[in-house]
Amino acid sequence: MTQGHNTEDWLSFRIGGQWYAAPLTQVSEVLRDGELTPVPGAAADLLGIRHLRGRIVPVLDGRRRLGLDEEGRVDPFQVRLVMLSHGPHLVGIRVDAIGDLLSAKAADVAPPLPGGAAREDDPVQGVLPSPNGFVALLDVRRLCRLPLEHEAA
Repeated sequence: MTQGHNTEDWLSFRIGGQWYAAPLTQVSEVLRDGELTPVPGAAADLLGIRHLRGRIVPVLDGRRRLGLDEEGRVDPFQVRLVMLSHGPHLVGIRVDAIGDLLSAKAADVAPPLPGGAAREDDPVQGVLPSPNGFVALLDVRRLCRLPLEHEAA
């Protein structure tokens, strides 16, 4: 984030027919989709866990987490796992394709669409107009269902 210009950089990615973005400062890395170990009895949007350099990382299905239709044409060669970090937590999310890096000034960001932001677990914190509609800007903590820092046990 460039402090002087109040600009934040975001990594955009497509899930279903919509573009989303996460703060670049919270993107640990982007990996090719690969083998995951299922977790019996886990939430429906948890695809499984993945070993990543000695850490066990949960991986969420972006479509299920955001309540999107699971149908649709997906190019398996474009599917990626975006590893997101929030404090000590590392969580992966499966996306359909990686987009561009975006820079957004705070003044360019519109509030989330009415209705969604009222839910505590809604991960969309704002929207950024784009030539093809808009990009939904995600709150990593809410997307990954992580606790607030002061709630840590």
